Amino acid sequence: GSTSSEGSRGEMQRVGAKQYLVARALYSEDSFAEEHEKVCRPHKTTLDHVKQYFKCDAKRAKNTALSLLPIVGWIKIYRIKEWLLNDIVSGVSTGLVAVLQGLAYCLLASLPPWYGLFSAFFPVVIYFFFGTSRHISVGPFPVLCLMIGSVVTRLVPDEGPPVNITGFEGLTRDEQRVLVASSVTFLTGIMQLAMGVLQVGFVVMYLSDTLVSGFTTAAAIHILVSQLKFVLGLQVPGISGPLAIIYTLEIIFAKITSTNVCDVVIALVIMVVVFIVKELNDRFKSKLPVPIPIEVIMTVIACGVSYAFDFRVKYGIDVVGYIPQGYESPIAPNLHIFKETAVEAFPMAIVGFAVAFSVAKVYSVKHDYTIDGNQELIAFGISNIFGASFKSFAASTALSRSAVQESTGGKTQIAGVLSALIVMIVTLAIGFLLDPLPKSVLGAVVIVNLKGMLMQVREIPYLWRRDKPDCVVWLGTCIASILLGLDLGLAVGLGVELISVILRTQWTENKTHLLRKRNKALRMIRKLLKKGDLQWTSVSFLNTSFQPITESEDESNMEELDMSIDFKDLPVSIDWNADLPANISVPKLDLHSLILDFAAVSFLDISMLKELIRIEVDVYIVACDPYILEKLHDCCFFDDEIKPSIFFLTLHDAMVHVLEKHPECEDKNTQDDTVKPLIVFR
Repeated sequence: GSTSSEGSRGEMQRVGAKQYLVARALYSEDSFAEEHEKVCRPHKTTLDHVKQYFKCDAKRAKNTALSLLPIVGWIKIYRIKEWLLNDIVSGVSTGLVAVLQGLAYCLLASLPPWYGLFSAFFPVVIYFFFGTSRHISVGPFPVLCLMIGSVVTRLVPDEGPPVNITGFEGLTRDEQRVLVASSVTFLTGIMQLAMGVLQVGFVVMYLSDTLVSGFTTAAAIHILVSQLKFVLGLQVPGISGPLAIIYTLEIIFAKITSTNVCDVVIALVIMVVVFIVKELNDRFKSKLPVPIPIEVIMTVIACGVSYAFDFRVKYGIDVVGYIPQGYESPIAPNLHIFKETAVEAFPMAIVGFAVAFSVAKVYSVKHDYTIDGNQELIAFGISNIFGASFKSFAASTALSRSAVQESTGGKTQIAGVLSALIVMIVTLAIGFLLDPLPKSVLGAVVIVNLKGMLMQVREIPYLWRRDKPDCVVWLGTCIASILLGLDLGLAVGLGVELISVILRTQWTENKTHLLRKRNKALRMIRKLLKKGDLQWTSVSFLNTSFQPITESEDESNMEELDMSIDFKDLPVSIDWNADLPANISVPKLDLHSLILDFAAVSFLDISMLKELIRIEVDVYIVACDPYILEKLHDCCFFDDEIKPSIFFLTLHDAMVHVLEKHPECEDKNTQDDTVKPLIVFR
């Protein structure tokens, strides 16, 4: 058996890639500095930086143009023979899905369906020039559409008069709603453009994956409830604000006896067939050249059947109805609406960008190219400003539509432009064919596409086992977004996440409590030794008192409890992980070393380091920026407790040092997950 294993191992070494071995001394920052002379770079003054910032030459102008118009960079390397056919196939497939989703998601925004076609066209064309992602499909996103719909129904409710806004005079209810949607989209675009120009794309870092997951799950539940009225064929007024989902469900259950059976049957058939085929697409995606466009197929069939049997007249179902051909004249945004919707526009700007950037980042890593967060903000800002002028609503990216564009072989945003061309053909020429399409079909399509977001609830048990504070953030964001609405829910989620960060930071002071407990125990041992109730033998402490010894709560000199542990005047140092004498108990700490990777750290909490060192945990810092290290020396950071020797060049140097100091670590059973003698934070 051993011979065969050695043979296979040798074969693996022969077949494997080239190997190399590196042997060098173990370096800390100090030892490396002693052996190698530091090369000092001249530091630039503030005036030098100002001159550099305002310097303009041909190279900088070229770089600026390339950064603002990324199309210039990738269009030059476009491989026509290799990529064009893929982009054409992808563009046609994505365009068909974009038409259907544009109509369906427009219902979420409480607007006439054909305005969804505008949103699937104008932002796509602008993003083609300014965006840095080659694979996302720009256009309506259900969460954003729902957020717009809540603003629309608040200012222009289904029942009762609209809010008193200058500019509403002489407009129909639909025209008022379109004005509201386009104005809030324009404002959202302004906010995104401003954030991009000010280079604040880092704001998405404050939206953790956990928060976004909880938020989008709540949004999926809102979307599901909003589509029930179309699936059931009920007339339900749009409601916005806190507890809107509760009131909506209350109305639906009150009218449930008026359900249109034909709508329910159509929706169920569509959902079952689309769900099954989408599952088959996922299972056999490696064997299918192109995913089966089942949503488009079922929509065409539903249109034909509805037209042939006149569902609108015979069964009283609600259909898409007349779709005007062509585009409408541009409009200016309403400044009064800006004031009414500024609070809602900001979370729309953040959510729209965060979702699009997250999806774009996934595809950029998969296909090995870079995306620029600030440029993405600029791209979506301009797209929304331009689109709003032509009555489209806020754009981001739908995950399912982007998956179609990427999985069908799309290589660049030429596929996106071709999808916009398909949408334009429908808008200008064949939109009338969608007249008999039941709205229940659109509702069913929306609900089926919620599967991915709704299934995120499966993360809860995993989060609870892995990280309970993260689980609380998920639940807090989700519940608040469901009950209070998406805008307030997002704010609550950010608050919960901030509190979680603060509590995590404060939680490290448990370490301080451990230090105090050890010093209290030391104080007690000294007192017992002085009284003669405790004696030291050559092996251990011996309790010489015949009376039970209880630990007293001596609260005097509390500041001494936070100082370093001092074993002076004691015959021996104490092993805190062993059993202590005289009923004295101190929590055990199965940790001897902590390595901090400072490759991306710009500040340091010195108190935390001292607390860890005082409870006999060795702290090591690796990959610290030389500039930060220099500053630490200049500000007298080091003392008797924190020494320069804790800094190491690399993580490997620190690990080798720890293993040399604690050779027992290599002998520990690696299957024992409860023992953590060494922790590395990166």
